[in-house]
Order: sequence, then C-alpha cells, then structure tokens
Amino acid sequence: MKSAQAEVFDEAYYQRFYFDKKTSVVDPGHVERLGAFVCSYLQYLRVPVQRVLDMGCGIGLWRDVVARHFPHATYHGVELSPYLCERFGWEQGSVVDYRASAPYDLVICQGVLPYLDAADLKRAMHSLGLLCSGALYLEAVSREDWEQDILDENLTDPRMFRHRAALYRRGLEPNYTALGGGLWLSRQAEVPLFALESLSNA
Repeated sequence: MKSAQAEVFDEAYYQRFYFDKKTSVVDPGHVERLGAFVCSYLQYLRVPVQRVLDMGCGIGLWRDVVARHFPHATYHGVELSPYLCERFGWEQGSVVDYRASAPYDLVICQGVLPYLDAADLKRAMHSLGLLCSGALYLEAVSREDWEQDILDENLTDPRMFRHRAALYRRGLEPNYTALGGGLWLSRQAEVPLFALESLSNA
C-alpha cells in the first residue's frame, strides 16, 4: 500500500471527519487544552516562538490557538489537499519533501504521518528535522494504539498505516530530544533542560 495521495483528502473526506458532527474527529475543547499545553510548556522552557509552521494544517484548528498564545508570531499553513488550499488559502505541499527558506521556531504536524508508507515516512521525518530549529509538536497514531484498543475505530480512518511507535522515535531522535506529550525539542535549540525534563538518553 502506498502513501495516501492528495485526491484522498477531498471535500467528502473533510465532510466526514471534520464538518459532520456525527462523525467528526474534532473536539474544540480538546484542541483548546492541547494548544494550551503545547504553547504554555514552550513558554515555560523559554523557547522563542516567532514563526510557526502547521504542516498538514487541515482546516486550520491551530491558527487561533497560536494567535492567542503567541500574538506576535506568524502562522503559515501547508496542506496537501487541493480542496482545502482553495477553500482556506493554504500553501499546497507535502511533509515528505517540503522545504522552507529558513527553519521555523515551532512546527506542528498533527495526524499527518500515519498516512505515509515507510519510505515516505522516513523522508518526512528527515524533512521535519530541516524545517525546525525550535520545537516540534507531533501527533501520530501508532500500531500500539490500535493494539491497546484506545482508539475509536468508528472515527479513525482505516487507511492510516500502523507503524510502530519506535519507528517514529528512531526517525526523530537524530534531530530532536523527546520532551513527552508529543513535544520534541530541536537539537539546534539553545534551551537548557534538566535531566528529567528529557525522555532521551542523549
């Protein structure tokens, strides 16, 4: 099975997973709590955030969250879906090979990587390493999440790959230090961490 292509993410896809209240995976309260956690923890660590990249931004759920917590930061949304790019004005691109003129302080990549096959996933995680000099927030459903039955399979897209969590960790660790909660600190960032603030051995 190959990585999901742009045509998968059409109007029908977003109608089912975002706009139809019966089948939507979006919980506004969850987005608010998650955004508050991510942004507040970065503020606590004193990670300067002036430029934000939302890689696979979807309908732009993070845009208002970023604006509230980092009012002086610029937000840039990149999306594979031609439908969403036309509707919301995002830049069209893929995490697999997207490049920027300069790295971002915060990169958000939520629910994107599980749609990639192993080869594209490896390329995407290399790309994420190049795109960020501050912090990365990454959310990706792993095979363990399916095996431990913590997902609502009625709301979870069955087209996603079931990569092991270790595959994601191995791909990110050359460029990032794991902080927990989906947050990763770029090894380029000049931010001191106490030993127990990091989940990495490095």
